[in-house]
Amino acid sequence: MTARAQALTLYESLLLIRRAEEKIQAHYAEDDMKTPVHLYIGQEAVAAGVVNGLDPADPIVGTYRSHGIYLARTDDPEGFFAELYGRVGGPAKGKAGSMHMARPQDGLFLTSAVVATTIPVALGLAFTQQYRKTGRSVAAFFGDGAMDEGVFWESLNFACLKRLPVLFVCEDNGLAIHTPSVARRGYKSVADAVGGFDCHFVESESTDPAEISDLTRDALARQREDGRPVFMRLRCYRYVEHVGPREDRDFHLGYRREEEFEYWRARDPVRCQRERLIKLGVPEAEVAALETKIDERLSRCVAEAQKAPFPEPEELHRDVLA
Repeated sequence: MTARAQALTLYESLLLIRRAEEKIQAHYAEDDMKTPVHLYIGQEAVAAGVVNGLDPADPIVGTYRSHGIYLARTDDPEGFFAELYGRVGGPAKGKAGSMHMARPQDGLFLTSAVVATTIPVALGLAFTQQYRKTGRSVAAFFGDGAMDEGVFWESLNFACLKRLPVLFVCEDNGLAIHTPSVARRGYKSVADAVGGFDCHFVESESTDPAEISDLTRDALARQREDGRPVFMRLRCYRYVEHVGPREDRDFHLGYRREEEFEYWRARDPVRCQRERLIKLGVPEAEVAALETKIDERLSRCVAEAQKAPFPEPEELHRDVLA
């Protein structure tokens, strides 16, 4: 793929995530989306970059802040909005909502509302790949708050011992709800803490999805060469509140500062990627046409979801495993 083609692909992924979440912001107050939403605005380069760097067959698990990886992996805003509106066309037939978005047929096996719970599941998926000699690796996305859970360290330890093909992707926005890292950790350096384990360590605060994609490919190549799992600490920043669509960025709560927002906003992944396209010689009209295509597609998705049927009451008892 040429640099121009990759840049367009990544911009389309970034913009699909950003515009989809802006649609949520525009319509959430209508109270037809009966689900909490944890928006991904500001962090789009992580999902777009890592997913682009993975093989399409590599399994993924994630957290309740799932919109980015769902859209980056599936390109399914139709099902995405159907699920948010609780309609039968959603990937879980409208029964899961925002915090449990999954599409196993596209390799996104699950996301979960409970912090760190998908990390050990990733180990099970990775053991399956190892046992079956598929050559695939499993990407486990989680926030930095998950590193405060014992199961993270147990999973990292076990993955290192058994040389499981896991890519631990820490989307480090520096916050666990309203608590910054410095108030939660009894150690000073993530690099030192994780570096004590027999794994590859990658760290970046880039908002360039192409750079993140390259880091992912390089990390996977090293993992597949010697079998050691990979820990990626990808620094990022969420623009809006922990849960909900408001744009006030909750600075009034005192747990983060406006200067932080301005630092990250100056390197906004969507705007910067658009500027890269222009520098690569992509005509402004072509970029605008792509933006219009995405906007029109998302408007159709919302309109169709709003008109779609709800699941029948009997669906409550289907797909129940225990």
